[in-house]
This record gives sequence, C-alpha cells and structure tokens, in this order.
Amino acid sequence: MSQKPLILVVDDEQAIRTMLRRYLTDEGFAVAEAADGATMRQVLDRNSADLVLLDLMLPGEDGLSLARYIRRRSATPIIMLTGKGDVIDRVAGLEAGADDYIAKPFHLREVLARIRTVLRRTPAGTEAHPAAPGSGPIGVAGLGVAGAESTGAQGTGTGGTAAEAGGKQLSFGEWRVDLLRRELRRETGEAVELTTGEFELLSAFLRSPNRVLTRGQLMDLVKGRDWAVNDRAIDAQVVRLRRKIERDPRRPELIKTVRGAGYILASPVAAARRA
Repeated sequence: MSQKPLILVVDDEQAIRTMLRRYLTDEGFAVAEAADGATMRQVLDRNSADLVLLDLMLPGEDGLSLARYIRRRSATPIIMLTGKGDVIDRVAGLEAGADDYIAKPFHLREVLARIRTVLRRTPAGTEAHPAAPGSGPIGVAGLGVAGAESTGAQGTGTGGTAAEAGGKQLSFGEWRVDLLRRELRRETGEAVELTTGEFELLSAFLRSPNRVLTRGQLMDLVKGRDWAVNDRAIDAQVVRLRRKIERDPRRPELIKTVRGAGYILASPVAAARRA
C-alpha cells in the first residue's frame, strides 16, 4: 500500500485536474481523478482517499450532493472548490460536510497549504469511520443567528467549577458527557457519535460555559496554534456540532453566535454521575 496520502480531485475541467495532479504529485501526494459523481464513487469504492478536492459546480450531480454522499459513508476530509463567491454557497458547502473551501481561481500554493492543514488536524484512519446518523444539512441560518447576550468572563460557578475541578462526568442541557471515554449521550442514554474535532470543540465549550470565545481562543483550546488564524475549521465544526446537539440547528439554544465576537455555550455545566 502506498505511503503517500491519496488526494481525489473531482472536477469536470480536465485542465484543472491535470494541473492539480501534476502539482500535488510533485509535492509528494498520490492523486486520483474523477470528472463526475459516478466516477468519484467508483474511485472511492476501490480506494480509501485521504482527502477529496471537490468542485461545487459539476454537471449532473453537484458538489453539495456528492459531499453529503461522502459524509454519509465516511469522515474523509473534503475541501470544496467553488467558483462562486457568495457566502451562502460557501456556508452551504460547509454544512454539506466540507472541512474547508477554496475559491476559484486559486493559487496552487494555497491549495497545498489548505490540504496540509486539513490533513494535519485529521486523525489517522478517519476515512474508515462512518459519519454519525442524522447529520444531514441544515439551513444557513445556523451560522447567522444573533447570539445570546454576553455574560462576561466569569461564566456560571457550577459550570466552571465542574470542568476546571477535573470532573470527567459532565451534564449540560439534555446531554451527558464522559470526558474519559469521550462519549456524548442524551439523558435518555442514546449515544451520539462525534468526530475527534467535534468532541475537542465541545470540550472547549464545556470548560468555559457562558463565556464568549473567539475563534482564536477556540483554536488555542482545541489544537493550539496548528491552524492558521483565518482558518474556517472552527466555523465548520460549530455547524456540525450544532446538527448533533441542538433541537433545531437553525435556531441554536446551546451554542450561539455572538456577532463580531465568536461563540458561546449558553448553558450551565454541572458534574454528573455516569449513567
């Protein structure tokens, strides 16, 4: 088996596929190509791609539909290539399961940098792990809800004390979290699968409930400074986490957006006994 990471380039333009294949091959990657959704499926059936570069505008089945297909069967990282500059299209790509996006026309060095960044934050073997059920797309309002009013830097005594004192069994809203086992369950006992990134983000919120956290602070809490300050990873993870823990991701009650500031876990966090 090749030791080189396999990048699958899905784009209907032969010139773009050839350009990316030559450049990425020179940079030490193995590259597969697909011009449409049917070919993409054939490639993924034969190989475990480490990352998919997926064009948004494809003939027939578009990139959003294909991103959802990939996300239903695996957690393989996806970077969306889009010729559209509208924020709604970019958010739609993130909500469909993309980890990042690159606008066309792009610089090859930017593509390389984003691939390396996404692969660096992706656990080994991610492609073999199916995405959690019920993680379909949500409306774009999930990113644009005016957040709860900031409660300042203190947070609730119960929430801060429980996490900062080393509590490993925490509860918030209708959820229970086992930090040692890295498990998330409803109060009814139903388990919800989280990716590594989603769980790390949730843990960061649990350590600072009712505090506004900037994207930079969240990056520090989750992965240190491995990610660029302007990386869109935090927004993408928030979208996915909301889909799994909010009753209505379009109107989040737990993880709220504070416009111009960041995000806040608008819920007290308390120590809880293991179910």
